[in-house]
Amino acid sequence: MTSERDASFTLTSLDEGRSLRLPNLRVTVTLPDRNTVTAPLGLAPLVLGKSAECDLVVTDPKVSRVHCEIRLTEQGVLLKDIQSRNGTFIRDVRVVEAFLSPGVPATVGDSTLVVQPSGGAAVLPLSMRGSFGDAVGEGLAMRALFARLERVAKTDETILLLGESGTGKEVLARSIHQESRRAHHPYVVVDCGAILSSTIEAELFGTVPGAATGAVNRAGFFEAAHQGTIFIDEIGELPLEAQQKLLRVIEARTVRRVGSPQERAIDVRIVAATHRNLKAMVAEGKFRQDLYFRLSVLELQVPPLRERREDIPLLAERFLSSRHPPLKASDLPPETLPMLMGYDWPGNVRELRNVIARLVVFPELLHEILGPTASPTPGSISAPPPRAAEAATADAEDSKLGRLLELSLPEAREAVLAELERKYATAKLRKYDGNISRAAESMGVSRQLLHRLLDRHGIRAKEGTHESPAPGRT
Repeated sequence: MTSERDASFTLTSLDEGRSLRLPNLRVTVTLPDRNTVTAPLGLAPLVLGKSAECDLVVTDPKVSRVHCEIRLTEQGVLLKDIQSRNGTFIRDVRVVEAFLSPGVPATVGDSTLVVQPSGGAAVLPLSMRGSFGDAVGEGLAMRALFARLERVAKTDETILLLGESGTGKEVLARSIHQESRRAHHPYVVVDCGAILSSTIEAELFGTVPGAATGAVNRAGFFEAAHQGTIFIDEIGELPLEAQQKLLRVIEARTVRRVGSPQERAIDVRIVAATHRNLKAMVAEGKFRQDLYFRLSVLELQVPPLRERREDIPLLAERFLSSRHPPLKASDLPPETLPMLMGYDWPGNVRELRNVIARLVVFPELLHEILGPTASPTPGSISAPPPRAAEAATADAEDSKLGRLLELSLPEAREAVLAELERKYATAKLRKYDGNISRAAESMGVSRQLLHRLLDRHGIRAKEGTHESPAPGRT
């Protein structure tokens, strides 16, 4: 039976799964100069390190840029080292993963880390549904998120969705619109990362004749979303000048087309999203503080897939059932599900969806995609004679073609192009030793587009391989 002492350090499901007891915990780090930094520990894990991108920034020379992660679980507070240079210690014992007891210090560099209760626990409602619109999830993290979304969707408040690339922020944004009173009005998507900085104002606010060479009288995204919802994706990529104009639109609820003196009233619900740390960008002067406050009226964190592994079978079944014809997990190699559960998913749900699509056509790529497996004992398997090898290759190609023929032309094209895209990007990165700028130039695309391609396929830029980046960062 869990003791009261242990309960103060664990997530606990209450009321037959209708709510969640969330302890009020704070993480305090005492630096070598005796100064302290502190942060609350909630459902989202805290990443600690020297980098400004970390949740808890520790200015200790012996602490790595991304050093460790502290996470609240149903078993207790879990401390996980993230391949730090100088290690993470509990009572002078170096740990990779360990549960922390209340008040027991851990050592990172020359600093001391302690997690302690800080008041009474909160009780969070949990959704009784395993989905919200098209988003699915049955674990505590997603059910807590769904419960909040069910409440905020009915309002017109601005929402800021934060989370790594590929976690499903756009799916959630569309679901918010579908669950709102604006569901029968326009839903407009703006991808700030895919629009040139020189044209983004025209795209957002529209133009009038004479505003620029070739400009015509055209409504922008905001006018197109009138009475509906506008989803501003990757808002962290928005140039500073455009940020100022967006702030004015949010405050005044009017837009002025580029080149026009006339203000036009708009009625839109704004949902914004980014994988960037906007607070760190504000501190660095790269994002306007006033705009951040306007956007974060309701700020929601979307957990990465590695923090909700219990949802992987559900998601895999969802992606398989949407195929034509529908498939089941039993249609894939028997070791597929354990390998899916053991992979870190740097590309998150988007990567899982793409992996499932590739495995339907190329199941033999399972080990190549998700990491190495044990090799046969040397000499236990002899190489086939040349003709047998040629026959095996031909059989494999015939098998691939047979599986492709089971798909529609658009699905087959998507599967083949996704695999080609992944191999091409990986090869380019290896050729240029992980240098994004040189690889992008060689490919004839922008650095931004290459970054998005790498996110899509879960490729780590440094190696050009399928490795997981530090938790919470892409």
